[in-house]
Amino acid sequence: MNLFELESVTFRALRDVTAELPAGATCVWGPSGAGKSTLLRLLNRLADPERGRVLFRGRDARELDPLSLRRTAVLVQQLPAPVPGTVEANVTYGARLLGRDVDVARLLEHVALRAACRDRDAKQLSVGEQQRVMLARALALEPEALLLDEPTSSLDAAARDQIERTLEHFRNDLGMSLVLVTHDRAQAERLAEHFVELERGRVTAAA
Repeated sequence: MNLFELESVTFRALRDVTAELPAGATCVWGPSGAGKSTLLRLLNRLADPERGRVLFRGRDARELDPLSLRRTAVLVQQLPAPVPGTVEANVTYGARLLGRDVDVARLLEHVALRAACRDRDAKQLSVGEQQRVMLARALALEPEALLLDEPTSSLDAAARDQIERTLEHFRNDLGMSLVLVTHDRAQAERLAEHFVELERGRVTAAA
């Protein structure tokens, strides 16, 4: 069974999109304005299609509780948006709302940040470090999948490579599925097993 499926989905830039997104690592790639970010928002019900259906594990996503779905398939935005406070406060933010205990040191280790960072002001970190804090915050929710919207587009090459290694760790060592939106074909080939190409709101290739 696929992680997500889109059946004849039309919404904003997307036009009659049908695609399968298997468990594992899938990249949705294409030029700016192709509808990639719009597709990602449909997967965890930040929006619902005008026509067609989005399925999660074979069930129409509109039958699922949106908040529960968003904790199962967690969206990580293109630009990091830390809440005011320390790294620890950011990493535990979502999990605390659910009443869950969080092993902050372990989560920071998963995203290759030193445990000593936990007391630093998150907004004083580099953009690359902030993005890794956002990944740790998502990981604290124990999701089945991460939905990643251009997670390295604002980073230099060194920070990009670190984020990519972190995502490979999530996939290969933690068994987490990834749906990665990117305009970078080379990144798609480095990170993904499955591909969906969008252009002008339509699927032009899938593998």
